[in-house]
Amino acid sequence: MSRTARADVAGATAWGLFTAGVVLAGIYFGSRRLRDFDVALVPYAGASVFSAFGLGYRYSMWLTKPPTRLYWWRGWRLFFAPSRVVRNSARLASLFAVNIVAQRFIEKRSPLRWAAHWCIFWGCILAAAVTFPLSFGWIHFETAGAAQGVYQAFVFGVHVFTFDLDSAIAPLVFNVLDISAVLVILGVSLAMWRRGRDRGALAIQQFGADLFPLVMLFAVSITGIFLTVSTHVMRGLHFVFLSQLHAVTVIFTLLYLPFGKFFHIFQRPAQLGVAFYREVGAAGNPARCARCGEAFASSMHIEDLKQVERELGIRYEIASHTSGAADGPTPDPSTHYQDVCPTCRRKSLALTQDALWSRGA
Repeated sequence: MSRTARADVAGATAWGLFTAGVVLAGIYFGSRRLRDFDVALVPYAGASVFSAFGLGYRYSMWLTKPPTRLYWWRGWRLFFAPSRVVRNSARLASLFAVNIVAQRFIEKRSPLRWAAHWCIFWGCILAAAVTFPLSFGWIHFETAGAAQGVYQAFVFGVHVFTFDLDSAIAPLVFNVLDISAVLVILGVSLAMWRRGRDRGALAIQQFGADLFPLVMLFAVSITGIFLTVSTHVMRGLHFVFLSQLHAVTVIFTLLYLPFGKFFHIFQRPAQLGVAFYREVGAAGNPARCARCGEAFASSMHIEDLKQVERELGIRYEIASHTSGAADGPTPDPSTHYQDVCPTCRRKSLALTQDALWSRGA
């Protein structure tokens, strides 16, 4: 392992430990120094801490890649540009509503794919919004003194609201995880149905990358539904076994979260910066083809692409003149392969192939 690689791993490990430490601190102080922490939920909290370490580690390693690092930082600089920060804030809210809340970025592929993705996304968000605060001791419920039919909800030890067991809100509060589970199961069913009928998906899908995450989501959701069925329909039959089975599926999913396909959940928000990058690039000077003179991209994008290639050790300079040296032509630093538009690249490739065929004949 090179010195640079070792430095990247050390830095990523530090970020992983920092992220895990933040979660531990949040658990400790958010539960009022563990006063509201339920020891029965220790396995969930422990898996969450490990998952936080993995997410911090992998995200840091992701940012060590030259393309990711350049465009990630470029997006932040463009967003916080003093002359555009107000406009960008409004634009960010719009992009968040369209791409994150409504998940419209995937609708162009197919309405069925969008429906599956939307159900899975909001089912998982709803479950996470309840499960993590409960596991960390940030939220807990108590009966109101001697009134056993009245519950009080506390957030970070602060009383938020009170509700009766026979009120309309009680079923929603106690069954919110069931609602999220139904959404996820519906989304997984739509996704599996599409993958079983779409020839394109059948040709390229892999079990570990495409089907296994869906199986995990289904396992977590269906075992959670089993707990409700055991409680309200089967009078608690096999509840201990089912609760342990559900815990295993949830913990395994949390441990898998940083290392599998689920990691794209944390990559997706960073892609919102692409819209700002494109807008700024379109407003700036265009890059013109060195061969035909036509505009084909933004000048900022082409220069950034050249920088990424230099960091990766890729040399695409064009040999435009000969220095007379024994080692052949000397590249002109002002001429680069990225300065040629895609159309002219295809033409050049065709002309080169024709010349080689003619020479061979």
